[in-house]
Amino acid sequence: MRLPENWERVPIKAIYDGLYDGPHATPKPSEDGPIFLGIGNVTEDGHLDYSKVRHISEDDYPKWTKRVTPQRGDIVFTYEATLNRYAIIPEGFRGCLGRRMALIRPNTEKVDTRFLHYYFFSKDWRETIEANKLAGATVDRVPLTQFPEFPISLPPLTIQQRISAILSAYDDLIENNTRRIEILEEMARRLYEEWFVHFRFPGHEEVSFKESELGEIPEGWEVRRLEDTVALNPRTKVPKDGEKWFVPMGALSESSMIVGSLERKPGNSGAKFQNGDTLVARITPCLENGKTGFVDFLPEDQPTACGSTEFIVLRSISLCPEMVYLLARSDRFRDVAIKSMSGATGRQRVRVESLVEFPVVQPDNATLEAFQRFVSPCFKQARTLALKNRNLRTQRDLLLPKLVSGEIDVSDITMPEDKEVEAA
Repeated sequence: MRLPENWERVPIKAIYDGLYDGPHATPKPSEDGPIFLGIGNVTEDGHLDYSKVRHISEDDYPKWTKRVTPQRGDIVFTYEATLNRYAIIPEGFRGCLGRRMALIRPNTEKVDTRFLHYYFFSKDWRETIEANKLAGATVDRVPLTQFPEFPISLPPLTIQQRISAILSAYDDLIENNTRRIEILEEMARRLYEEWFVHFRFPGHEEVSFKESELGEIPEGWEVRRLEDTVALNPRTKVPKDGEKWFVPMGALSESSMIVGSLERKPGNSGAKFQNGDTLVARITPCLENGKTGFVDFLPEDQPTACGSTEFIVLRSISLCPEMVYLLARSDRFRDVAIKSMSGATGRQRVRVESLVEFPVVQPDNATLEAFQRFVSPCFKQARTLALKNRNLRTQRDLLLPKLVSGEIDVSDITMPEDKEVEAA
């Protein structure tokens, strides 16, 4: 491998102060306490995910950190089963390594922690892992005894810091946009609950209420069957020929309306949908985890698309598309869907026919139109931010291998700005 001037090829042990693996057992679960950091808590794109964590008790904590206590700046990684997941331990983290997890403690006088983290996503490092992994009968494993000798390409510290600053600028913008999307999503959900669960919509003080199977509802509103307000898996014609957008189950977020990781592929099998539809996972544990998405990404020249066979497609009949999505996100809808599941353990699915009689509040047209005027901008802004993030990720992913390999000079790269992305 030809390296740029002043770069060197060194074994990774030369730039860290310690390599530690986690316990080869699992502690008793606890309702709270320090985090037992497992594979599922490290995302593919290099972050810690606390949406589902296991805890250990305070009494057990000393035992499970006897070998190492993760601290700020450590890089945790997976070395067995699911490989190539890496994340930096943040300030304030309190927990221990879980099974099949390890960490290195970078020597910050020799390596920039963020540079090393980005390097783990490079082609060079991935090829090193692939060449050294041990294939087991059930899972692959990185031999930690050999790990210290794995080679890395290292520029001077000042160049490392410049590279990490450039790539971090992209990640900071992505994180900021993601937070904004979450806020927009929360605003829309709260508005839905206020208007259609608690019935505190504008002017509700002057409206009379009447009894219904869902309790008191405003006069002029009615309770209708889901099938009368929403089309379940409606017939949708998708062209048979040519490539088209395809949405895999993994594209649905567990906490956001945004659909990501779209694919282009031939064929027209699976669930079929169009803009304005809502996609709901019908299998366990995806439904329990909240995988639900709003379709608003199809271009004019491809008005329909396909997705996983395990989606339920919901299309508004008498509501509005945004209200259908928020209804599908509601606890009441999800609880009923989960209770309807049938099938073998681990392969349970929602029985769509069991949702037909699900009671839905149908508001009067004026209230429905007012609600859509409020929430539609939230959905549009969330999509705009998601497109920005997609552009940012594309730009970052193109730069990363070129920067960490020295293929391009860091002095030629400018920091990304949000206004530049808006124009992209």
